[in-house]
Amino acid sequence: MKTISFDIRTPSRNSFMDITDPLQSILREKGCKSGIMTVFTPHTTAGITINENADPDVQHDLKYKLSEMIPKDEAAYRHNEGNSDSHLKSSLFSPSLSLIYENGRLLLGIWQAVYFAEFDGPRTRKVHVKIIEDNNS
Repeated sequence: MKTISFDIRTPSRNSFMDITDPLQSILREKGCKSGIMTVFTPHTTAGITINENADPDVQHDLKYKLSEMIPKDEAAYRHNEGNSDSHLKSSLFSPSLSLIYENGRLLLGIWQAVYFAEFDGPRTRKVHVKIIEDNNS
């Protein structure tokens, strides 16, 4: 199946945006039954992750701890574009995830969601999706 791409507009310098519904919509629109979905972002200051979707304090705590561990302004940073912290934070996350789907649904836990992790926003970002259907579906 051909790669599917969509844009996402992030609201702030550091944010976690739930992209589970757009991913699920792709499966539905393409009539996908069973296989693997790979989600990838081609940005060096962003990532894709899975985390809890029930309590927004989880995203708050992630942003808080990342900012505490990796502050924006650090005299020792040598990268002079003002976003060294963004590169460091994104290195803790992956630019891609592989997700299993069955019966047209992502196999996520009850509290899980797929998040686009932004560390240098606000920006318009690209997300690429590759779907590999099982041979027997």
